[in-house]
Amino acid sequence: MGRTSDARNKILEAAKQLIEQRGYSALGVAEICAAAGVPKGSFYYFFESKQALALTVIDEHWVAQRAQWEAVLGTDRDPLRRLRELFEATEEVQRVAQRRSGVVVGCMFGNLALELSNQHPEIRERLQAIFDAQIDLIEAVVTQAKDLGEAGGAVDSRGAARSIVAQIEGRVLLAKLLNDPAQLDTLWRDCLDLLQVPTNSRTLVN
Repeated sequence: MGRTSDARNKILEAAKQLIEQRGYSALGVAEICAAAGVPKGSFYYFFESKQALALTVIDEHWVAQRAQWEAVLGTDRDPLRRLRELFEATEEVQRVAQRRSGVVVGCMFGNLALELSNQHPEIRERLQAIFDAQIDLIEAVVTQAKDLGEAGGAVDSRGAARSIVAQIEGRVLLAKLLNDPAQLDTLWRDCLDLLQVPTNSRTLVN
């Protein structure tokens, strides 16, 4: 048959890099295949459409990101320390991308949400599910922080988690616009304010 999983992986990797650099709408199947170094026929062997490819790229990117988030947020360290480490890891992802390509690429999920949410309902629904899963992961940590008295007792865990995810996305977007990963530095201070962490406790998690 001459078609192997290696060709599929090449297509996925090329699509991921091109989507990060240029977005989805401007890309064509021929360009993706050229970047992957595979014939166009291989594309349609593995993917029925460009949208099907995009959904697969989104899913695989989330598998990798979720593993990173769970590794950071699932430790036995203090909850607030885990949140700070998540922010630091997020900033480092952008710094690595900038060193590799010369620009901050931003968040694939946020970029695609801005570009496609009004055009492709299936992609929008997939992205919504991913953001909900991110909120779930952070909500569990916020709840633990409240139980330990590290966060204010009146804080709504779900609402706070949703705001933290929104702040991450907003700061990553600003970092992309300004090509400056340091724009994420304020996430920690904003999180402390959002979670109503007492002033005398903040030095313990800095």
